[in-house]
Amino acid sequence: MADQNTFAAPSALHLDFPPAASGVFHSRSISGVKVHPVALFSILDHYLRRDASQQRVIGTLLGTRSESEVEVRNVFAVPHGESEDPWQIHLDAEHHRRMLDLHLRVRPEEVVLGWYSTSPELNANSALIQDHYSRETAPHQAIHLTLNTNAADENNGLGVKAYVSSLLDATAKPERCTFLSLPTSLLSTGSEQTALRHLANPIGGQDQTDLQALASSLEHVNAMLERVLNHVRKVLSGEIEGDKAVGRFLSDTIGLVPSGLDGPTLESLFNSHLQDVLMVSYLSKLVGAQAEMSTRLALLT
Repeated sequence: MADQNTFAAPSALHLDFPPAASGVFHSRSISGVKVHPVALFSILDHYLRRDASQQRVIGTLLGTRSESEVEVRNVFAVPHGESEDPWQIHLDAEHHRRMLDLHLRVRPEEVVLGWYSTSPELNANSALIQDHYSRETAPHQAIHLTLNTNAADENNGLGVKAYVSSLLDATAKPERCTFLSLPTSLLSTGSEQTALRHLANPIGGQDQTDLQALASSLEHVNAMLERVLNHVRKVLSGEIEGDKAVGRFLSDTIGLVPSGLDGPTLESLFNSHLQDVLMVSYLSKLVGAQAEMSTRLALLT
């Protein structure tokens, strides 16, 4: 790495309990973190492309910030190296500055929010990296986002957690801090929620075909419709008390569905949309194949 920052923590304290990262005390605390799926996909792509010797990868979080919440919209990878004996971390600071400059040319409204890691473990190196990003985000708190990529961890779901840091004593040593967890939520559209559900609870793994994925999605929709119908029947029978907020939500949802269409017309619209989806899928695979072929040809020249 051409230009890198090296941090060492000879007496670092390994903190294993919930939430937060290193940094400075602030008068205003962050109450929640919202994450866009595109940021998670970028983190997973970085993890899949990592060197086999790396236990985890890290990078910079970008997005917007309000008085009490932050919204993670984008990320980019930062090359790094770390060791446990002694505790030491190397960050490619020049790469970080270069990527940040390029990103701000496209998204000038976004700022550095903190950093991410593809490991749920919080150790001394995490505290040192958090301290580095705390200086990047000053006077605001730096966010540490973790994404658990351990497939063997059952009931893990997406494994996304967010933290801020708090110093443990008056010595202000960056390695002596605790991580404090923050409420984390995903911002996604309906189509993105379907993709995230398949990522969190895959059925059949990589062997699942497109038709099987469609069938599982339709089964999920059917289950939700049955749940709604059961709720409506109980309200109409007086078994449970109706909720006005739920009623308005159901009314708005039904209003989105075209009315007055017969079965054949709806089937024709569905088939037309399905053909469009298949065409987009085909074109995306074709572009990917062309890009892969171009890369391999470039290696031969």
